[in-house]
Amino acid sequence: MDPFDPRSLIYKSGMLDPDTAATLTAAALSRCEDGELFLQFSASESLTFDDGRLRTADYSRDTGFGLRGVSGEATGFAHANELSADAIRRAGETLALLKPATNPAAAPPVRTNRHLYTAESPLEAIAFADKVRLLETIDAVARARDPRVAQVTASLAASWSVVEIVRADGFVASDVRPLVRLNVSIVAQSNGRRETGSFGIGGRRLYDNLFDPATWNRAIDEALAQALVNMESVAAPAGQCQVLLGPGWPGVLLHEAVGHGLEGDFNRKGTSAFSGRIGERVAAKGVTVVDDGSIPGRRGSLTIDDEGTPTQENVLIEDGILKGYIHDRLNARLMGVEPTGNGRRQSYAHAPMPRMTNTFMKSGTDDPAELLSRMKSGIFAKSFGGGQVDIVSGKFVFSCTEAYMVENGRLGAPIKGATLIGDGPTALTRIIGIGNDMALDEGVGVCGKGGQSVPAGVGQPTLLTQGLTVGGTGQA
Repeated sequence: MDPFDPRSLIYKSGMLDPDTAATLTAAALSRCEDGELFLQFSASESLTFDDGRLRTADYSRDTGFGLRGVSGEATGFAHANELSADAIRRAGETLALLKPATNPAAAPPVRTNRHLYTAESPLEAIAFADKVRLLETIDAVARARDPRVAQVTASLAASWSVVEIVRADGFVASDVRPLVRLNVSIVAQSNGRRETGSFGIGGRRLYDNLFDPATWNRAIDEALAQALVNMESVAAPAGQCQVLLGPGWPGVLLHEAVGHGLEGDFNRKGTSAFSGRIGERVAAKGVTVVDDGSIPGRRGSLTIDDEGTPTQENVLIEDGILKGYIHDRLNARLMGVEPTGNGRRQSYAHAPMPRMTNTFMKSGTDDPAELLSRMKSGIFAKSFGGGQVDIVSGKFVFSCTEAYMVENGRLGAPIKGATLIGDGPTALTRIIGIGNDMALDEGVGVCGKGGQSVPAGVGQPTLLTQGLTVGGTGQA
């Protein structure tokens, strides 16, 4: 039996074939400087076990294309949820409204044969009944672990996407993208008080690791520990103080408060706090920030971006000096630089834009325990929840889901209701200690921009900051 070809989900007899797709793309983009036909098949599922029963079980499949033409700064884009020659031909008529390009056609992306993740589908490898059984088991084990467990919510989610990028110059690239995620949330209750803890893990791989008892037991342990810590929490102080940020997921603050400001479109338009500052010091010495979509198996990784450009490590800030931005093809061309592999889109129904992949700060040389010992007073922020950021100014507000008081170099009582307030550019200059323990998050990040959501990764080492404003209801 011939091996299954994922492209057969895109190209079907009587509807569309590769040669016709290439011919139609060349005709539609003949007057354009750049652009592509983006073809996609996707399947996704999500199961949620809540309050002792299976609450939701969703499965969906979607196919479609997006046809984009670029002339100068103008973009024409049309999409449809029908993979047929007729639909693409009709979409091509939209691009006739663009003015003919006055510059030569842009060169195609470089090619790559690497594969950063498996091409197998996580949805098919494990039976539906086994997925439900895992969630039932997690629920039962979590409830048995501590008498204070009042409620458990466990969920599995996976997607599998086949994409093909066709250009007018004959360039064709394909990618097959798996994605899985497990989440456990626990509500603990005692003496009339209820607190929540949660933990998630995932990546571009199959379900196998998530079904390993060591993995889902760790998810239970982490969620329960956070809930029980919060049961003992006191009101967070308010005021400015030193803040020690934990490794891994707290890098979401870096992602939001700094990362978005380093995306090419904001800097081309001069609306970022980092616009026009390449070569300048924008952070404390020792601060090196990279965006790297080429790490195997990570949630934010892509073999190629959604324009066909291979992903790579992009050094954005090196030893405190701003070195560059992240780009899609359009912004790179208009700024006179090379694309960085960061042209991303939510689906075929969206045009690409410059987006982060896995964005993190590299390790320093400090011992995390020594950083804690330096603090006379302040807080240690171990985990974050939601936040809000203004891209232009970099101002942010982030809520802590697990944090502690620090007194004389020692962790004190856990605190509740702490928010960190500041701005990214200033926060970068106030870092006074960089741990040697850089960690990436567990694989649960989702990044939103311009109405589009894409998977993303974050990370950082333990960081000691000179001072951030802490919002809370207690005394500083």
